[in-house]
Amino acid sequence: MILTAAPIGEYDRRVVILTRERGKISAFARGARRPNSALMGVTSPFSFGEFTVYEGRTSYTLVSASISNYFQELRTDVEGAYYGFYFMDLAGYYAREANDETEMLKLLYQTLRALTNVHIPNELIRCIYELKTITVNGEGPQVMECIMCGDREREKVFSIRRGGVICTQCAGHISDGIRLLPSTLYTLQYIVCSPVEKLYTFVVKEDVLKELKKLTKAYLDEYLGKRFKSLEILETIVR
Repeated sequence: MILTAAPIGEYDRRVVILTRERGKISAFARGARRPNSALMGVTSPFSFGEFTVYEGRTSYTLVSASISNYFQELRTDVEGAYYGFYFMDLAGYYAREANDETEMLKLLYQTLRALTNVHIPNELIRCIYELKTITVNGEGPQVMECIMCGDREREKVFSIRRGGVICTQCAGHISDGIRLLPSTLYTLQYIVCSPVEKLYTFVVKEDVLKELKKLTKAYLDEYLGKRFKSLEILETIVR
């Protein structure tokens, strides 16, 4: 999937592509900005498909592409587009070159598809995507058992600093325990543990979404430590 595209010189484009086999790569699309170029329509963000590239000594050159989904719905929806830009920025931040990014690409694709589904609130999609992204990349919260003693039966509170749930017996040793609704904890467990294909198959009540948004923001502030321009614009739009 094309994550970003920028003009280079008079007629070329530089694109960043998230791939399964090579991870995140940069490629030059020669002449892609010429009106009659076959690369003009396939080098825009959100373009998903098969890309043929030539590997040079220091960079890749995009030769051709067969696009299976342009996500046209997002191109005509300002809010949806900026959710998409933010999601692609987050994917680009975590993705690495020469790394197997199959799960990250699959997650991004399914998430953009979810954005075109009017039955799932965009705020919920954002929470799911953010939590699953950091989980796929090894920084997700422990939500199935107490981090301190491994208990699975007792009631739990959530600690941002400890990175997961802590049972009531161990909770006296922490100062940032957040008590969650049972439905919120179950939602967290479902997001963290479910395969990507089953993530966007549910909605939650408003009180659960409110807790989920607050917790996800606090968790990312603690473990991500980066702000994206696309997110700043998005939060201005959706206020």
